[in-house]
Amino acid sequence: MGFKNKAMDSLKPASSLQVVDVVCSYGQTCVVDQVYLQIKPSEHVALIGSNGSGKTTLLRAILGLHNISSGRILLDGVQAKTSGEWHDQRRKISWMPQRQTTGQFPLLVKELLTSSASPDEAFASAGHLGVGMVLDRPLHALSGGQLQRVFLARALGGLAGGAGLLLADEPTAALDFEGQIRVAEVLQNLPSSALIVTHDRKMADRCHRVVEMAGGRLREVS
Repeated sequence: MGFKNKAMDSLKPASSLQVVDVVCSYGQTCVVDQVYLQIKPSEHVALIGSNGSGKTTLLRAILGLHNISSGRILLDGVQAKTSGEWHDQRRKISWMPQRQTTGQFPLLVKELLTSSASPDEAFASAGHLGVGMVLDRPLHALSGGQLQRVFLARALGGLAGGAGLLLADEPTAALDFEGQIRVAEVLQNLPSSALIVTHDRKMADRCHRVVEMAGGRLREVS
């Protein structure tokens, strides 16, 4: 079951990512400890590890949503330092969170997709992912699997709109078997770079490399 959309053929060149000796903490507790990771353009890396090992915190640090205590994060060789630079860098990253917030107000699916950098691609992707029929429904009325696909469609719109890196946190977690296969195929075929947090071994096997976090430390698996 392939996924193909013409907008995906004309994406921005894939980004490179360098995470150099990054440390992140919550209060006095170190949760990301001297992490070093390089992702080459168009490379897909799976990030595995137990709950609480620091995976999501690392993704948030790459987005500039969690302060780093030390180290450097460079996207395409550029290190963001000011709030304005972080804002610009986030526009180059497409983000699919695990625990998607549906907001305090009844945000509709079509309103979320319209907020993507490329709404046309987000709507087209929603159709390919099987959620094109729920555009007029509020997010809080969706099943977990539907919500997962809607946020993936929005992320694909971000890639079509200029992002060169996808960060995805447990993209197949809430899906049934068929949905897992479809989403895994979509992610595998993306020409952009990707860092994918997953407990799904089949998803990890579709990536070029697998790295594991344990106790805040990172090691290469395959």
